[in-house]
Amino acid sequence: MKLRHVVLPLLILAGCVSALKASNINLRTFIGCAVREFTFLARKPGCKGMRITTDACWGRCETWEKPVVDPPYIDAHHRVCTYNETKLVTVKLPNCAAAVDPFYTYPMAIRCDCGVCSTATTECETV
Repeated sequence: MKLRHVVLPLLILAGCVSALKASNINLRTFIGCAVREFTFLARKPGCKGMRITTDACWGRCETWEKPVVDPPYIDAHHRVCTYNETKLVTVKLPNCAAAVDPFYTYPMAIRCDCGVCSTATTECETV
């Protein structure tokens, strides 16, 4: 069973470009959750898209499953890198049609932690 999560459900992601702020961290071996710079394309029908660079949560958290004799026959410990504290940021999208609200709001990560997947801040799916 795989646990997949999308950390920024409010964002329409296109052509993402990211760079870890603490560049001395080896991304291939890093276990944990960190605030990371993240660039995405904000779009809204009736407006021109705008590239936004913000902070998002990124990382790999300890997760495991082991079989047990009694139902539900599995002991699972699944943690995801998720928001602990955020700040909402609003920008004005360019070239919006007259009847379209040009303002776009997205979350900016302040603090991230490994934790249980909460649908209040994260899209949690079991694949």
